[in-house]
Amino acid sequence: MVKLRLKRCGRKQAVYRIVAIDVRSRREGKDLKKVGFYDPMKNQTYLNVPVILYFLKKGAQPTGTVQNLLKKAEVFKELPSNQMKFN
Repeated sequence: MVKLRLKRCGRKQAVYRIVAIDVRSRREGKDLKKVGFYDPMKNQTYLNVPVILYFLKKGAQPTGTVQNLLKKAEVFKELPSNQMKFN
């Protein structure tokens, strides 16, 4: 199973990549694809929406924080309503 989750990149200042990663991998493990970027200090977000939609249609589950970021960016409006069943 694939999840969309945050992967920390910054050393002093927390900066995160949004990645598609296997559930069994640890947070800093090898990712399948980098699909976005999130900087909480500057409140800046970059999302590769076509790739995110591809993974969501294939059954990827976003974590809580990533799901909130995707809702804020209104990514879920582009998905059919029957595919929006997340835990």
